Amino acid sequence: MKCAIFLAEGFEPCEGLITIDMLKRAKTDIDIVTIEKNLAVKSSQGIVIMAEKKWDEVDPNDYDVLIIPGGKLGTQNLEAFAPLVAAFKKHFEAGKLTCAICAAPSIFGHQGMLKGRKYTCFPDFDGNYGGEYQMELAVTDGNLITGRGMGATIEFAREIIKKIADEDTLKAVEKGIQYEHSFREFV
Repeated sequence: MKCAIFLAEGFEPCEGLITIDMLKRAKTDIDIVTIEKNLAVKSSQGIVIMAEKKWDEVDPNDYDVLIIPGGKLGTQNLEAFAPLVAAFKKHFEAGKLTCAICAAPSIFGHQGMLKGRKYTCFPDFDGNYGGEYQMELAVTDGNLITGRGMGATIEFAREIIKKIADEDTLKAVEKGIQYEHSFREFV
């Protein structure tokens, strides 16, 4: 499986980096792509992250999984970039795995992608999108995975791994980050 995560200025760093880290631990091919003019992308916390590729260097059709982290400003910047929004909608409509966390699922909501679907997002960004909002850390509904916020990032990334890798890989990642099943029972 080939994945891409898209960053814009103002993205939530933990939502991006934890997701990237966990997917890399699962031996997943993931590209870190920015829509910005430079590879350096400033997060919502002022942390500068280096993307690996710029938008014009990739073809979103080449990926099996597309992912966007939240962050209020990051989400606004991603949504303002029409080519990215169109690529996500096309990807979703093709039945490919489409993922967003925190504020970012609102982009999907504005595109009608959450209609008739179970989803979650940061509660302030639930715009009654015609689906069924779930107060869960992460929700998978078919080819759609959504996460509620920064504190839900591990569960969000786990849901992606569950869809693209086998159970042994997921267990190895969980063990490697000390997030084994017995711990989750207390969360």
